[in-house]
Amino acid sequence: MKFGKVEDPSQIDFSLPETPKETIQFLNQYKSDEGFEINIGYPKWSKADLKGFYPRGTKDELRYYSEEFNSVEFNGTFYRSPSKEQVLIWKNRTSDDFKFCPKFTNSISHYSRLNNTVEKVAAFVDSTVLFEEKLGMGFIQMPENFRPKAFDRLEGFLNRFPKGYPLAFEVRHEEWYNDEQTLNKYLKLLKKTNTTNIIVDTPGRRDMLNFQLTTPVAFIRFVSSTDVIDKLRLSEWVTKIKEWKEAGLKQVYFFVHQKIDPETPFLSTEFVKELNEQLGCKLPIAQKKAL
Repeated sequence: MKFGKVEDPSQIDFSLPETPKETIQFLNQYKSDEGFEINIGYPKWSKADLKGFYPRGTKDELRYYSEEFNSVEFNGTFYRSPSKEQVLIWKNRTSDDFKFCPKFTNSISHYSRLNNTVEKVAAFVDSTVLFEEKLGMGFIQMPENFRPKAFDRLEGFLNRFPKGYPLAFEVRHEEWYNDEQTLNKYLKLLKKTNTTNIIVDTPGRRDMLNFQLTTPVAFIRFVSSTDVIDKLRLSEWVTKIKEWKEAGLKQVYFFVHQKIDPETPFLSTEFVKELNEQLGCKLPIAQKKAL
């Protein structure tokens, strides 16, 4: 994810904002002693993208990945809507508790820009629901030039979207975030349509760290900066997730975007260890094993 990159991350204030009291009150409606789930992963699972991760001789990369991580931000579906047969193949190659978060195809978000997409959405949904218990949450990422002037189009799209299919949504243009009335209108629509607001933690767009949750699910896309800074950033996220869990949060999808080469360790390793320690989770701790 090149979006939001900066030349010098050391000049960025990476501190996370305080959680709005409205979010705490909203999450309190879902507060209980049971039902919390956290999913951690990366955007892709191929050897080309996770250099140095797979032991030599690994034949089924997806199977191995699913044993080391419990989720994937599945960007592969952005370029082509998958067939039902392909979805079943992916589903059957993963471990029992694994979750796919498929990205809706760019023919819906970027080319059609939500216009006349009923058939395309239906085809994507009809295929990906076959992930069944392994379907985490589908998500739509709009292009950066999709602006609030298209709000009516967005509203119609979300009102028509198939009910019951878990959906997260991301808008990028600054106008969605720098006007309080526009932002509140957008978040109100997401809440009304049971759509999760995607939180993007990337160096150059701190305005997208909006903590007004619209469902009891947090969908977070974390973009790396430097190793030293990122460890501090991720540690702060552990504290934030713990706060939200205690307030009533039910699910977390947290995806790490980082440049990976054979010498670079996974940012997620220490992050998961701290989550397990602080939240009592039992997440798998993935480490590179290739020589």
